[in-house]
Amino acid sequence: MKTNQFTALMYGWIVVFGLILIASLILAALLSFTTFDEPTITWVTLIIGIISLLLGGITAGVKGKSKGWVIGATVGLGFSFFIFLVQYLGYQQLFSLEQSIHHIGYIAAALFGGVIGVNVVDTADE
Repeated sequence: MKTNQFTALMYGWIVVFGLILIASLILAALLSFTTFDEPTITWVTLIIGIISLLLGGITAGVKGKSKGWVIGATVGLGFSFFIFLVQYLGYQQLFSLEQSIHHIGYIAAALFGGVIGVNVVDTADE
């Protein structure tokens, strides 16, 4: 893998984890100080995760400038692998069926974002 593509992956992962961290802090504050309930937070976290991975994929695609679907999928797979490691090593639990479906959606969002990011660069260069 070229250095340019590795740099693109790093930018994508930084964007994803940065957005997830900021969203987590906001959601923790909402849970503490409002009547925001836990059933609602499940859907909100899913949407935030998809948007974060989409934006991370777009960032990686813009930086990578080629093979957007590969870079985007790698961003999504890297995120899911990190979450799997934290869950398995920290809590001794594998992904449930519902979590697996969510992570397939996350990978698809990052892949789609990578394709969008590469095409945004292509049209801007012309």
